[in-house]
Amino acid sequence: MVQDGMSARQWHCGPYLLACDRPLLMGILNVTPDSFSDGGLHDSLDAALHHAGEMLEAGADLIDVGGESTRPGSEEVSVQEELTRVLPVVRVLAARGVIVSVDTRHAIVAEACADAGAAVINDISGFRDPRMREVAVRCEAGLVAMHMAGTPKHMQDDPRYDDVVSEVAGYLLQQAHLLEAEGVARDRICVDPGFGFGKTTAHNRELLGRFDELCDLGYPVMVALSRKRFVGELYGRSVPLERTWGSVACALAAVEQGARIIRAHDVAETHEALLRLEEGPAFAFIALGANQGSRVEALSTACAAIDALPYTSVDAVSSIYESEPAYHVDQPSFANAVLRIRTRLHERALLAELQRLELEAGRVRTFANAPRPLDLDILDYEGVVSDDAELILPHPRLLERDFAVRPLLELAPGHVLADGTVVTDEAVRHGMTTGILSEPGAWFQGGGC
Repeated sequence: MVQDGMSARQWHCGPYLLACDRPLLMGILNVTPDSFSDGGLHDSLDAALHHAGEMLEAGADLIDVGGESTRPGSEEVSVQEELTRVLPVVRVLAARGVIVSVDTRHAIVAEACADAGAAVINDISGFRDPRMREVAVRCEAGLVAMHMAGTPKHMQDDPRYDDVVSEVAGYLLQQAHLLEAEGVARDRICVDPGFGFGKTTAHNRELLGRFDELCDLGYPVMVALSRKRFVGELYGRSVPLERTWGSVACALAAVEQGARIIRAHDVAETHEALLRLEEGPAFAFIALGANQGSRVEALSTACAAIDALPYTSVDAVSSIYESEPAYHVDQPSFANAVLRIRTRLHERALLAELQRLELEAGRVRTFANAPRPLDLDILDYEGVVSDDAELILPHPRLLERDFAVRPLLELAPGHVLADGTVVTDEAVRHGMTTGILSEPGAWFQGGGC
């Protein structure tokens, strides 16, 4: 469906011509009392300007200012109230030379903000309103046309599609062509599939899995799923503020397929992950274990899924070992293996993806070292030493576990961890291996093996 491959390489936003040869990072600034994850945190002018400054310092290219919560079931606010919230912020930021986007579905708000210096109009209703299109024609701002089924109040009541990707793509193309027909230059238009706006979790997964088809439309495509419920369901995080690295992982999956703009709450983490992409691949070692169901099949399935992760490939696999349970011994024996992978994923994004795979395999964390259908751990990540409470690297209990040391040394005899420690079997005392269940070539043939 590509009409002009060059058109997606730049985005004309008022006085700015933004190169899209790398992903642009749009920081979210909600000046609302009721947004789903940060309502009330930045709803004064001083607080909003301070947070905008923090996001710019952390690597944001644009700041997206929103004055109306559009979470599912939300009520529409008055235009006057929305103007009161956003206009002072837009005016000050634009005067400081910040590339400002206004997140609104109201023509009066869009026009006032464009007049105040906003360089982008981000319309969740996709410029369905003729008055919004009139504003778009009269100004020079960049435009984000998003897909939404219905309105925020009712969009999640019962969304249905025959083929969500083709229907969303068709709608976005229709709205882009409508804008062009009314006089908007093509290079001002960006499109957004609208994750969570009239879509079920299954619909969102399909959109993310086939994001490349949206990028084939020939316009810059925005990925905007930061902290959304879909991310929480995918990565097992019920609290929005705990969805940072799941959001980053999803965004990177879209970027790998061609997304050019990332709309994010957590700018510092997203920017750090984008910089990691530019550094080139690193080696990492992943431990796999299972003691429920078909153990070898579970490890083989997980290995294939890891090989399919964004910016990641399996470089080599060990044999699958049978091992005694460690720590909590009253349970069945385990099947264990270690993978060596090449990846450009940030280690926290990689961890999020591994936890997602555990969740999809049916793992429920009832107590420490409980039986599990799948267990995935990062043992070592090249060049990374971390004491993060969520991810300590190298793995702090690696050297005491025979089920991890033995397969790792099979892959990399004398391996030196990122902290300079040489891996040996001198300290192993838990999870002793008792035999081999499968040779490397018998359980996985993908990747670089």
